[in-house]
Amino acid sequence: MTLRFRTLFWSVTALLVIAIIGWSFWPRPVLVDTAPITRGPLSVQIRDEGRTRIRDVYAIAAPVSGRLLRIDWEPGDEITTGDVLARVLPAEPSILDARSQGEAEAAIALAEAALSAARAEAQTARSALDLAREEHTRIARLRETGIASQAQLDRAAAELRAAQAASGRAQAAIRMREAEIEAARVHLHGSGSGDQTPAIFDIRSPIEGRVLQVVRESEGPVAAGAPLLEIGEPSGLEIVAEFLSADAVQTGPGDAAEITGWRRDAPPLPARVRRVEPYGFEQVSALGVEEQRVNVVLDFTGEPADWSALGHGYRVETAITVWNSEDALRVPVAALFRQDGDWAVYRIDQDRARLTPVRIGRDNGVDAEVLGGLSADDVVVLYPGEGVVDGATVKDRDLAE
Repeated sequence: MTLRFRTLFWSVTALLVIAIIGWSFWPRPVLVDTAPITRGPLSVQIRDEGRTRIRDVYAIAAPVSGRLLRIDWEPGDEITTGDVLARVLPAEPSILDARSQGEAEAAIALAEAALSAARAEAQTARSALDLAREEHTRIARLRETGIASQAQLDRAAAELRAAQAASGRAQAAIRMREAEIEAARVHLHGSGSGDQTPAIFDIRSPIEGRVLQVVRESEGPVAAGAPLLEIGEPSGLEIVAEFLSADAVQTGPGDAAEITGWRRDAPPLPARVRRVEPYGFEQVSALGVEEQRVNVVLDFTGEPADWSALGHGYRVETAITVWNSEDALRVPVAALFRQDGDWAVYRIDQDRARLTPVRIGRDNGVDAEVLGGLSADDVVVLYPGEGVVDGATVKDRDLAE
């Protein structure tokens, strides 16, 4: 009896040890993250930073050289057509050095001497005119009595006309010399007394809008063409985004877009591509990489009140939709991996991972379009690790917990 008990005890103990060893070496299912294959909307967007700008910015510059009076306008002030934006006084005459002053004084003396000579010549011409007039009168009387001939009368008339012309030239020479004296005096002393008020040139607004920037505010000398203000109409706001040329070729006028990042917790603003500029330019990134960029211009399509807080030069983030499908078969990008140069996933079939080749279309970095190899409601493994192989037993991590 004792022998039978011992035999049974050690037999059961041996079986338990064998069972425990077998259970410890029995393959356990690999815990994985899973996701179903679904149908639904899928869109592909290109994203980059942009900035807002007013479509028509007017740079107001000084049309003439002179002295700018202080500008009282502030950025953001509303203006109407015809408002005086800035005022410019005529430029003051330059200060003469000793040499220039001596030359100016000598020019005045020379002009005064020339005036004296012109007046003497005018007196001579006046005397000749009086003589010619008296001679013509005397010859005319003699002609009436028949003493003088017609030829003598014609000669006297010609001499009278010549004397009148000479007198006129002499008077013109006097006026010319007086003008020369006045010009020399202006060059030396200025153009008038201090009682005269100099003319002021008013620079007026060509549009109705707002002041964007005051470039020059303080009073002082200003050269012709110097920038003074920038004005514009805020309702004509647009977005300019600098996209990589490889992304810009995917979009075109009319593509829908969303504007984000312009305010915290703000909903996206709808926009639409108006133009892709044909001229690219090189830009160096923050990492020192040379990139070819292209300006893409977008217009807001929502209500102006939604983006009224934006101004000229504000930073925004743009997302342009380059492809969209309302009923696409979607697979998470995290489930895809390369297998012999093609895309593949691990599809779960009866708790086992099955290596499944798939054909992929468009992807947006989160989901990809399935063109073949999977169907709706299939379940795939996300982020497959080394423990996941074809035929391996797997278990959803969420269900295991």
